[in-house]
Amino acid sequence: MSTTPSDPLAALGDLPGVADAVDSVRKAVDRVYGHRVMRRRSNEVTAKAALRGARGSASLSGADWNLEEVRRRTDFSGEDEARIVGAALRLTAEAGQLLSIWRQSPLRVLARLHLVAAGGATPDDTVGRPRLAGEPVDEPLIEAPVPGADEVSGRLEGLSQLIIAGGSAPALVTASVVHGELLALRPFASHNGLVARTAERIVLIGSGLDPKSICPAEVGHAEQGRAAYVAAFEGYVSGSPEGMAAWIAHCGRSVGLGVRESTAVCEALQRGAA
Repeated sequence: MSTTPSDPLAALGDLPGVADAVDSVRKAVDRVYGHRVMRRRSNEVTAKAALRGARGSASLSGADWNLEEVRRRTDFSGEDEARIVGAALRLTAEAGQLLSIWRQSPLRVLARLHLVAAGGATPDDTVGRPRLAGEPVDEPLIEAPVPGADEVSGRLEGLSQLIIAGGSAPALVTASVVHGELLALRPFASHNGLVARTAERIVLIGSGLDPKSICPAEVGHAEQGRAAYVAAFEGYVSGSPEGMAAWIAHCGRSVGLGVRESTAVCEALQRGAA
């Protein structure tokens, strides 16, 4: 990765195509925030975006349920897919509560997210902490080599320091790096994809790009498909400028598709059809 030591995340914004992705996302988000429905019914749009985002994230983790099933179901215990959907819903609900803590202690937030995700599983001492040497990782979608515990610890600390320090990087760039780094590290024994996508959501909300959380990137990640998601992630793992730019652009398209989904929700609410 070619970056400057002073602000490595901001340096990623200079990669070819990244500025265009950032600009496209900003314009799309501004348009949906300007929709007339948002003046009085933004809470409804937020709630519907949360449900759709959770469904999309669960889909990428192997539980591809339709929206009506996610909305209808009340019991998320039992089979694996139900537990995945339940975890995604819990994480989406938790994300907005952790914004102030994220800015001060990202590692504490990540531990909390894993605890929330694993809430429906039998508790054990792997929950809510990074994995130790020799502990296995359950993340079937991501087949990249799993870094060792020492590397995970060092890179998590580096990511935390970047977030706490802030900087001038666009929100899309920071969110993409947080998402990609957590997928690459898979720091927990399970639920890493769900946690990574929730962390991306937290960055987008907390940065001010999407303060009402109405632009669910998870919808776009799911809509582009698991194969495209994995291919873009491989670009991130490569660390090459082209690969990093491709991953950021993929995340940008995902936000844009989330905007499209919420725009449709606004139109339906305006017609009285939602």
